[in-house]
Amino acid sequence: MSVERHVVEAVERPFAVLDVGSNSARMIVFRLREGEHLDVIEDARAPLRLARELRSGDRLGADAIERTLEALRDFRAVADGAGAERIIAVATSAVRDAADGDVLLDRARMLGVPLQIIDGDTEARLGFIGAVHDLPVTSGATLDLGGGSVEISRFRDRRLGRIWTFELGSLRMSDLFLHDDPPTSSQLRRLRRSVAETLGDADIERLEHGEDLVGIGGTIRNLAKIDMHRTEHPLHLLHGYELAADRLDAILSDLAGRSMKRRARTAGLNPDRSDSVLGGAIVLLEVMGALNVDRIIVSSRGVREGLALGGDDAAVPPSRWVRTISVATLSARFATWDGRAADRRTMLATRLHESLDPEARDTVREMLVHASTVLDIGRAIDYYDRFEHAAMIVTAADLGGFTHETLGILSAILRQADDDIRLGPYRRLIAGGERQGVLRAATVLALADELKRRIPASFPAAISCSWHPSAFVIEGPLPSGWRPRALADRFRRVFGRQLHVMSTLST
Repeated sequence: MSVERHVVEAVERPFAVLDVGSNSARMIVFRLREGEHLDVIEDARAPLRLARELRSGDRLGADAIERTLEALRDFRAVADGAGAERIIAVATSAVRDAADGDVLLDRARMLGVPLQIIDGDTEARLGFIGAVHDLPVTSGATLDLGGGSVEISRFRDRRLGRIWTFELGSLRMSDLFLHDDPPTSSQLRRLRRSVAETLGDADIERLEHGEDLVGIGGTIRNLAKIDMHRTEHPLHLLHGYELAADRLDAILSDLAGRSMKRRARTAGLNPDRSDSVLGGAIVLLEVMGALNVDRIIVSSRGVREGLALGGDDAAVPPSRWVRTISVATLSARFATWDGRAADRRTMLATRLHESLDPEARDTVREMLVHASTVLDIGRAIDYYDRFEHAAMIVTAADLGGFTHETLGILSAILRQADDDIRLGPYRRLIAGGERQGVLRAATVLALADELKRRIPASFPAAISCSWHPSAFVIEGPLPSGWRPRALADRFRRVFGRQLHVMSTLST
């Protein structure tokens, strides 16, 4: 059955999207903003273990269907409580494999949940759209590791290519091979060999240099959370987190030696995944090996977001556009944010940066623009610490289209603009060779903000800049005799020149 089609346009009323997977079911209530930005209003999750019901037959059975309907009733209640005007609902691997899947669909519809089964290719396309939309990746592959199945999708220039579907889900493979607690070495080897043979027979294209593997699904997110705890990663964000193959292998070795009860207490692991995480980790490692990659970028988005963004034939926009829309949407949520003031500050910062650091990386240039845009959201907490609070908000907001490195740069520009040159834990996110450029951008932001505050609102925020033998000179509609004394010493340390400001206002 084909998935429901709907037009992507901004809607004020919330709507619910849910999927019934082989391991769990989840629902999110969204509001779609202009520019394809999704606000999460509510969510709900239920562990179902439907794939386990198919181990000895082809039917879910009455108990599993009732368990699923109980979750759907709760989802419907949460959706109604959030004011959702409609529900989009799909079921994946376990339900499409079950002979009595239609029974579940009919009874779900009686509850007002229009559940429909999607095939593996549709699931892969939806996962690709949801995952890649909000990540700055251009070409590579997505891996959707579910409880019952795995979908691998190749993409180039953010356009979907070939799709492979395998019955290699984390719960399915754990149940088939890992019978002891903890599993024996021979069980782990047999599982690994079976996955490798299945992938080898499929002749999957290996990724080329510069291409990325994007991971989707609860198992991958849980493995990433374990790694985040162990590495004390400075950003508490799963979306965009990079999980290295060697660290994943170490996590697998550690968890495989634990009983399920001990495994469930692992920091970062959802206890209801303790019975399937080993199978999932092995599948993930084998896929990474087959694709010749040493890391996977984690997406917290997937099938549900793909549905919300318009269905399996939606287009994926450029990542820079996604970042711009995401920053604008975040800023507009705050009553302290003034779009005109932000634009004036951004114009000044851009003009200054072009003159002061013409060789700056494009990434630093873009992050300076975003920092200039969002600065005033920090005033919603406290005016005097607005730089620090704006930095805190952007690193907690789960912005779309950013890597963790670019979020670190954005946060550092905001923090250092307030004359705090310490990077703290964010130092790990910014390469050593980039830190001086970030400091220059932060100094530019501080200067642009001071200029914006003093240029009359009735005048354009236009300045001219020029280098002189001993000074950098700024001319504009500024108060006669004003000297930015608070910034002068810092400017000289960063740029090696005196800072002079000249007024073009007639007296």
